[in-house]
Amino acid sequence: MAIEQIKMPQLGESVTEGTISKWLVSVGDKVNKYDPLAEVMTDKVNAEVPSSFDGVIKELIAEEDGTYEVGEVILTIETEGGGSSDADSAPAESKSEPAKEEAPVAENKAAASTPQADVPRGRFSPAVLKLSQEHGIDLNQVTGTGTGGRITRKDLNKIIDSGEIPTAASAPKAEAPKAAEAPKQEAPKAAEAPKQEAPKAASKPAKAAATNVPVVPGDEEIPVTGIRKAIAANMLKSKHEAPHAWTMMEIDVTNLVDYRNSIKGEFKKKEGFNLTFFAFFVKAVAQALKEYPQINSMWAGDKIVRKKDINLNIAVATDDALYTPVIKNADEKTIKGIAREIGELAGKVRAGKLTGAEMSGGTFTVNNTGSFGSVQSMGIINHPQAAILQVESIVKRPVVMDNGMIGVRDMVNLCMSLDHRVLDGLVCGQFLKRVKEILENISKENTSVY
Repeated sequence: MAIEQIKMPQLGESVTEGTISKWLVSVGDKVNKYDPLAEVMTDKVNAEVPSSFDGVIKELIAEEDGTYEVGEVILTIETEGGGSSDADSAPAESKSEPAKEEAPVAENKAAASTPQADVPRGRFSPAVLKLSQEHGIDLNQVTGTGTGGRITRKDLNKIIDSGEIPTAASAPKAEAPKAAEAPKQEAPKAAEAPKQEAPKAASKPAKAAATNVPVVPGDEEIPVTGIRKAIAANMLKSKHEAPHAWTMMEIDVTNLVDYRNSIKGEFKKKEGFNLTFFAFFVKAVAQALKEYPQINSMWAGDKIVRKKDINLNIAVATDDALYTPVIKNADEKTIKGIAREIGELAGKVRAGKLTGAEMSGGTFTVNNTGSFGSVQSMGIINHPQAAILQVESIVKRPVVMDNGMIGVRDMVNLCMSLDHRVLDGLVCGQFLKRVKEILENISKENTSVY
């Protein structure tokens, strides 16, 4: 017999953690390879975690509603023979496993007596290190609740929410006498350190205050769902990490409106689905991205990754959540193909049938905010992408024509949020100008939807 581990899988590009929304098995259950073990939710998709082995569930390490990093062990399975090809090695494996299981217990006890002092630096995940650096948290003063006393993002988020940030400057006061006995020239350093950390601690009280909203009779308290938590975390990460800038361009789409309205009835009868305005915008964006590949990029810390494929996320809202399925290789599709895919993806979102593959790989996001009447908005970038484009409502407005006359035209605003680490105003202006040219030149004479 051997003990095998099931770890939190990576359910999408750039996904670093997942939340166990529901266990589908219990300790003692017999499972076969590929049987679903748990429902996991990320900021991109809901999915089931399959078993990699035949065996019996030994321990559910992760808890429901708990958030765990990719690669973190969430349960163990007892198998016969394990993955070894040598039958004689199986007993040795099973004997060594109890020792492995006892180690975290000892480590937990040590962590409880001396907060995290015995946890090696290598145990800190990149996500934990990054979050601690952003908020000035001294990890040596944090007690971890993860496996083996490991510090998790959940531990750090609780500290950040509390507003009480343990910094190097707030280390145990046992050091104070030494500072007092030291030469006088050292005193200013001890006094200055807390001041450097103070802004970080003070930058978070708003989030903590939100948990203390007074509730009076008649108020309705609505529990935050896992998907809403995931959306909130991703949006917060985007706003904290990416310096957002914003630009807008006004476009005359009178010819586009006339063309689409003239063929929509025949198109629906022939194809069986609607030809929406949004399909024209998505196609124009895909074409412009091909000509301005800088926009189709992502920030990766020490480098900028310019993506080869043009995979467009589209925003689809339900009553309580927002999903961003992906139209893969949108630049290679016709307007008809894009219209079909928009309808199919939106239908899957509302039916709860969207797969992980249909939510992953996006390189740029187009949001149809005009569908509910918006004429101007500033979107939050879909991290780690470099920009997001809001397509606003098409409205009739009086416009001064080239000949100086005033006419009623169909006008639309395109609003673009950009990550200023990756993009500058010049290239974004050129990109929007190209989208404008494409859309304003759509007509029955020079545009085909097929």
